Amino acid sequence: MHRIVTIAAIVDQHSEDAAFLWLRRRREIDGPILDETDIGRIDQRLEANLEGLMAAGEAGWESAQARFADYAEPGELFVLGTVAMRWSDAKLVTFAIDAGASLGEAGVSSLSAAIARTPRENLRPLVAQWLDARDARLRCLGLAALWHHRIDPGPRLQDLVSHSDAAVRRRAVRLAGGFRRRDVLPAVLAGLDGETAKERLAAAFAACLLGEARSAHPVIDKIVLTETDQAEAAIEMRLLTTPPKAAKAWLQARLGQPLLRAAATASIGLFGDLSVVPWLIEKMREPELAFAAGLAMRDLFDVDFNDTDLFTIDSADLGKAFESLNDSPLPVADRVAAWWDEGRGGRGRRPFRSMRRLRLDALRAAIAATDTPLADWRRTRRFPAWL
Repeated sequence: MHRIVTIAAIVDQHSEDAAFLWLRRRREIDGPILDETDIGRIDQRLEANLEGLMAAGEAGWESAQARFADYAEPGELFVLGTVAMRWSDAKLVTFAIDAGASLGEAGVSSLSAAIARTPRENLRPLVAQWLDARDARLRCLGLAALWHHRIDPGPRLQDLVSHSDAAVRRRAVRLAGGFRRRDVLPAVLAGLDGETAKERLAAAFAACLLGEARSAHPVIDKIVLTETDQAEAAIEMRLLTTPPKAAKAWLQARLGQPLLRAAATASIGLFGDLSVVPWLIEKMREPELAFAAGLAMRDLFDVDFNDTDLFTIDSADLGKAFESLNDSPLPVADRVAAWWDEGRGGRGRRPFRSMRRLRLDALRAAIAATDTPLADWRRTRRFPAWL
């Protein structure tokens, strides 16, 4: 690392902007609002700020370090970790990893994102050490590197999926599913009885990708009923791995359960059945289901609804009953009804496939072809920020 003449205010702005842009990217990367081009524009701006920090040399590192000292948050840790790993300085990397310990799982997640944005050659001397470490956090980072850079660990995966730490097992099982490693299927199935709901859900996902959906479904069904924060993801995989007729009956039963109505409504677009649109429009008039109904509609059409007036970011626009809603954007039922009645259905607009749709397509393709590795749906098109 070198020290060069810099303008402190500009370097600090790079640190602040990089943290903000990454947080926005993390919020949208698997969501229904933006597509690969939109995310690509965020990536371009994010990369420009990270490169600015690298070009600033020692001042860039000091700025990232100072900002994390003031704001020990995931975005700031991501910046700190990315700068450290791109410099390939073992001391800086150790500092960033130790700094993230106070953030727990959120810290591992932030450092995982930093790993994803670091070239393989910078990580090569680190990953083997992480995978051999006694510290479970370091093993998790090693597994994150394998996942993000799509590297099959070979025979080592057997030990990792049976590790004593639940977080390590969960990440190893995800790798097993993504790489279609049926040789570790017994360990994956054992994970269905794992210590935590996250581990059990990861094992269920991997089992489905390995062609063992029948074994996974009882676990998924229980998670849907007992783990409200994971219900939407569990419902999604259940529907993707169940024959259409049976899947519709299964979802119908969940629509009748008050605690699951929103999550079930949000998933109904996975069937691709446009006949449900009038029903969704009626649900858009119910405050507790409006956001979920909007999500379902986005799954049904290859339309960039950001270029329409069918959604609003101001819940007060929808009336007093909606004013307290924090979810955004919300569908405007009357406008959606008029749009649907006019028979637009996306005609006359460029095809739009959100990042969520890309993820679902990757999962469908993997479920249909059990010998093909899960595709990386997070690859984005990068454009200069001014386009």
